[in-house]
Amino acid sequence: MVYQFKIQIKGITKPPVWRRVLVPDTFTFLRFHEVIQCAFGWCDYHLFAFTDKMYDCDVRISEKSEYDEFYPVRTRNAANLRLKAYFEGDTSKKLLYEYDFGDSWYHTITLEAVLDEKMTKARCVAGKGICPPEDCGGVGGYEYLKQVFKEEPHGEEARNMREWLEMEEDEDWDVDDFDVDETNEYLSDI
Repeated sequence: MVYQFKIQIKGITKPPVWRRVLVPDTFTFLRFHEVIQCAFGWCDYHLFAFTDKMYDCDVRISEKSEYDEFYPVRTRNAANLRLKAYFEGDTSKKLLYEYDFGDSWYHTITLEAVLDEKMTKARCVAGKGICPPEDCGGVGGYEYLKQVFKEEPHGEEARNMREWLEMEEDEDWDVDDFDVDETNEYLSDI
């Protein structure tokens, strides 16, 4: 079976940043984490966790850590738990994916459909919006970055941001930049 997920970064609008991916139900949550990283363009620099709620969660899925004992709920090992064991084909189940516990990029994960297909690799079928840069300060930092590039694209602040982002001097930050073919090229490597 194949799961069709819509994954959207919470708190980002104009445009929203989301991806629709097809993922074999046999993938582990660790591999699903890798799919999300590739689909959005994250660099996998930080820790992650899947939870059912932002606070007081009943479900927590992540890599094993020495800090697991400090969570009020038992952490399930992402390397051992398969998607089908959690979702069981139930499209009413949702999860959150948090990436980077400092910037706290929360992604809503919605299981939209269960397809009677066979696949061995994940595939992105749609999406919108460019992924925020790593370590930009969360949603607030990203909104500020967008504002600077929109209001003063050639000002000193924008020049500093271009340098930090390793962009060319005259390169524009395009909030709508998303290429499904390029995304699938990255996904083909995992």
